[in-house]
Amino acid sequence: MMVMGISIKNNKPLILFLLCILLLCSSFAGILFGSVSIRPSEVLRVLASKSSTPTAYTLITAVRIPRVLGGIFAGIGLACAGVILQGVMNNSLASPNTIGVNSGSGFAVMLALMIFPASPGFLPLFAFCGALITTLFVFLLAYLADSSRTTIVLAGITISSFFNAGINTLKLLDTEISINLTSFMIGSLSGLTLNKLLLPCACILVAFCLSLLFARPLNLLGLGDDIARSLGLQVSFTRFLLLLLSSLMAGCVVSYAGLLSFVGLIVPHICRQLFGNDARFLLPCSALLGGSFVLLCDLLGRTLFAPFELPAGILMAFIGGPFFLYLLLKKKGGRRINA
Repeated sequence: MMVMGISIKNNKPLILFLLCILLLCSSFAGILFGSVSIRPSEVLRVLASKSSTPTAYTLITAVRIPRVLGGIFAGIGLACAGVILQGVMNNSLASPNTIGVNSGSGFAVMLALMIFPASPGFLPLFAFCGALITTLFVFLLAYLADSSRTTIVLAGITISSFFNAGINTLKLLDTEISINLTSFMIGSLSGLTLNKLLLPCACILVAFCLSLLFARPLNLLGLGDDIARSLGLQVSFTRFLLLLLSSLMAGCVVSYAGLLSFVGLIVPHICRQLFGNDARFLLPCSALLGGSFVLLCDLLGRTLFAPFELPAGILMAFIGGPFFLYLLLKKKGGRRINA
């Protein structure tokens, strides 16, 4: 792609700058638009701590800003988790959604709500544990069987079905669970508050920063275990730490946004077209684009059928389903790509 004679694809700083602009514009649009639109001047007054109408102030600070922050961190967590899972499992179809990580985390969240109904602070911990156990189980299956893309996808479908059935069972057993099951299963950013976001977003931020430190080891894993060991990498320990970070990010997103799908599949593939496989650029690029992608899906869901709201997860499924089929059937040189 050329813009004014400049090759964008080979200009990494320019791409990162454009992605930052996209995220800022998406965030501002997320505050401005919805079932009720707000004037930009009102937003600027609230952000500058100047006087504003009580209605606008409440809508911006209590509803729109938490929703935008939740969308940004959901995009960061799921997109970067997808990058890590695809690198560790050496499979382009691996993501928190396709291998069942989201469903395992969601089941753990429902279990936490059933056991500790008055202690929502436990949700990120349970979500992380559910995501980690599911990730390790899928990785073990891939290790014991053949690690082809088909095996991992089929294992993910099986695990997702099992945990989704468990989620519905827990909801039937305990009708007092304080969660909208439909919104949770689809994935939605409605009803978020700053208090609800504080812990999971802090964990996502820490995990993302740590994943940047492991960008080079993630690149080495892509060369194969033998080469990585010959270069001094502790393969098993590094792989476990990376799976830990991906589980933490995916689990924390599920704890407040539900089972948002396909972010961790779509965004890393788009970013690979921009940066290649170098995780040093792929991770921050995916974080920026992931945040924008979730915000734009949420914004469309709020505005297309206003005053009715379409959960962001529905739009992601409409986009992600065909994209997943495209990747599954994609050919290279006339033959299907091997994992």
